[in-house]
Amino acid sequence: MALFEMPFNDLLFKAQSVHRANFPANEVQLSSLLNIKTGGCSEDCKYCSQSSRYQTGLQASKMLTKDVVKAYAQKAQAQGASRFCMGAAWKNLKDRDMERVAGIIQEVKNLGMETCMTLGMLSREQAAQLKDAGLDYYNHNVDTSPSHYCKVVTSHSYEDRLNTLKAVQGVGINVCSGGILGLGEEEVDRADMLCTLANLPIHPQSVPINNLVPVDGTPFAEHVSVESLDFIRMIAVARIVLPRSAVRLSAGRKALSKEGQALCFFAGANSIFYGETLLTTENPDAVADRQLLAQLGIESGPAKPFETHPHDLVPEANLEKMLAEGGPLAEAGE
Repeated sequence: MALFEMPFNDLLFKAQSVHRANFPANEVQLSSLLNIKTGGCSEDCKYCSQSSRYQTGLQASKMLTKDVVKAYAQKAQAQGASRFCMGAAWKNLKDRDMERVAGIIQEVKNLGMETCMTLGMLSREQAAQLKDAGLDYYNHNVDTSPSHYCKVVTSHSYEDRLNTLKAVQGVGINVCSGGILGLGEEEVDRADMLCTLANLPIHPQSVPINNLVPVDGTPFAEHVSVESLDFIRMIAVARIVLPRSAVRLSAGRKALSKEGQALCFFAGANSIFYGETLLTTENPDAVADRQLLAQLGIESGPAKPFETHPHDLVPEANLEKMLAEGGPLAEAGE
């Protein structure tokens, strides 16, 4: 907890130092996100517009064809995105859909783009098939801490989430896993969530941090997004605890001012989702994003850590000590 309690300037200085030791200081990856299957999900995630249990006004749709997905990916690539993320509102991937999903992955890979998918829970066998299709990353967020999770979702368990991450890591697909702020959690839950990710057998290569966008009709419709300074603090702690992971500014970025986004980049965020929508929520205008990055002197890049710094995981005991005392990660993990 001490990292969260550090003076703001000290925390950002530490985070920027860790960031510069592991990544180019002025590069941000531009990612694009497409819903390839919208709505109709059987799960009860209390924040989600795509759950069939809530009246959110969202119309469920069938899965897009690979040609339609390819056209979206080509448009995103033409606008500067190097990473294409695809989501389907499913509890879990069905075997009957695997051939179509694999075909979509291959079409996007053929464009030379980095691919990521979020399709719900997976078995190890399904993860292996996605690996064979060429998938680079699989997204499966833990959302919050283990103790708070039951207040957010009851239709599956936290352990179910971790089992999918285990399956993905087991076949060699890069893991994309992060969380959402504004779910009624305490600061200790944010710390516990980061501890969960940092104590995976391999650190997730990608960590999206979301700020809740309340959706009418969901149980969390009256929740409010967290304050900008708290969100920036979360970015900084994530960068320190997960020094070689891409930290991605995700949903809720539209609520941040230009100055707030600049501080997120200084705190160690090195990827944004680029385009007017994120699944079903609004996102900053692409032109405004390009203008902001130009103002800040930030260029687009792959969000890959330097190869000259081998990734040594932080031992669990050292990680807990670091979070408790605010000590530098470099001393704990190298």
